[in-house]
Amino acid sequence: MIALLDYGAGNVRSVRNAIAALGYPLSEIRAPEDILAAERLIFPGVGAFGPAMQRLREQGFEAPLREFLLAGRPFLGICIGLQSLFEGSEESPGVPGLGIIPGQVRRFDNSHRSVPHMGWNGLRLQQAECELLEDADAHRFYFVHSYFAEPEARNRDWVLAETDYGRPFISAVQQGEVAAVQFHPEKSGAAGLEVLRRFLAGQCTLNPRPLSQPRSHSAQPLSDSPVLPDPLAEPTSTALARRIIACLDVRTNDQGDLVVTKGDQYDVREQGEVRNLGKPVELAKRYYAEGADEITFLNITAFRDFPLADQPMLKVLRRASEEIFVPLTIGGGIRAFVDQDGRHYSALDVAAEYFRSGADKVSIGSEAVLIAEAFHACGGQGDGSSAIEQIAQVYGNQAVVISVDPRRVYVDSPAATPHHCIETQEPGPQGERYCWFQCTIKGGREGRDLDVLQLVQACEQLGAGEILVNSIDRDGSGRGFDLELLRMVREGVRIPVIASSGAGCPEHFSALFDAVDAEAALAAGIFHRREVPIDAVKAELDGKGEIVRA
Repeated sequence: MIALLDYGAGNVRSVRNAIAALGYPLSEIRAPEDILAAERLIFPGVGAFGPAMQRLREQGFEAPLREFLLAGRPFLGICIGLQSLFEGSEESPGVPGLGIIPGQVRRFDNSHRSVPHMGWNGLRLQQAECELLEDADAHRFYFVHSYFAEPEARNRDWVLAETDYGRPFISAVQQGEVAAVQFHPEKSGAAGLEVLRRFLAGQCTLNPRPLSQPRSHSAQPLSDSPVLPDPLAEPTSTALARRIIACLDVRTNDQGDLVVTKGDQYDVREQGEVRNLGKPVELAKRYYAEGADEITFLNITAFRDFPLADQPMLKVLRRASEEIFVPLTIGGGIRAFVDQDGRHYSALDVAAEYFRSGADKVSIGSEAVLIAEAFHACGGQGDGSSAIEQIAQVYGNQAVVISVDPRRVYVDSPAATPHHCIETQEPGPQGERYCWFQCTIKGGREGRDLDVLQLVQACEQLGAGEILVNSIDRDGSGRGFDLELLRMVREGVRIPVIASSGAGCPEHFSALFDAVDAEAALAAGIFHRREVPIDAVKAELDGKGEIVRA
């Protein structure tokens, strides 16, 4: 019996779907005694260390889980499922972990790089007899985390693989049949599915023994000097790849069908009809097959008043997650609301339903502008009630994407506005040499007295984990990304940045990454209309020396 330990946080549906796609039956852990009855146990998790451990203890899972692990029975932990094996985490001081592996979980230093560590990175194998991850050093896997398990002398017997992000961290552990990975195999395409298949098929044993009898590593160096299968080989560094994201703007057309559409400067109608560029799930499957690193669904109309009534969009997510094994983001309607019966739903309730339906991240747009305005009005303080804070607290910062829709406002001089202003290489209609970037809501229809830096910095402080930067001025133009806007945002925050709007050819992507150290680039219309294939973008980037996932 293969059993899944779902403690109630994050997108566990994707793990279930991946196991089903591999043809294995799966049972659910519903009571503590179910853990010890399992033959093989999978413990996936996202979010914060403290709430995860608290839920394990509240549900009575901790004691049988430790017993299962200490007996050396077949176990695969994913993300928090790995971190929980350690003694504790800086994320939740004073909250003990399971204590199976010596050592602590630390936070990445964001002084020189974005945190969370988000995207496709490689593995540096530390054990020669690594059947679970055999040949995995030739592939990239999807990571999304702000905290890492630190390699040290005390846990070197456990370290199966390391990955670099400013410094080495533990990306996989194993003793006997107990294994765990920091990356998400269920979101790592074919390579990740193969890791899952090997565990499910029992192909992950490293010399089974009770955990109290550590292996001898007398010939191996300490873990701060990478332990390689070939002790004479030079350590190889891993690196984070640039992500290429396919975005699908989804809405109902005039006939009531759910379609993918695309606008020019946010106008999605052509000759009075909503542009219909295809069906959401079918297009998403095409992009997955073509090599998209992530897929984003933006629900641009319908059910704005009652987001949880949007069963068609939830169905799109559920169907997509059954066949697409890269990260899925959903945006639109992530906010608190009151339904027709007077029942109140928090933004956390809405996000939770999207996560249960297959989303890995939620994107907050107009609501983020209102949250940032309130944040600044309160002197730069949050009170824990905003959608950003609520969702990040439970599901982790990496689960919250802020979608920004700014437009240029030209001025004669910086003194003409209190907002963050730049000298632009694109003069205004009257020859103005300066501009600021005004935040908008309601699909760009309403401008606010808030600039883009005020927005993104407030959202970062409140707990957002990623910024998606659109440009109303460049949307649908094919003129390339707004590099001035993107450079301002990139220099203003320490979290990952996704560039969007304006791409018209592969060279626009290489120009973006040459000028701005963004983590990802997103496009829609050029992919929908097959004007620019995803593999052509990656070939262009690879030719310019950028790291991409093959």
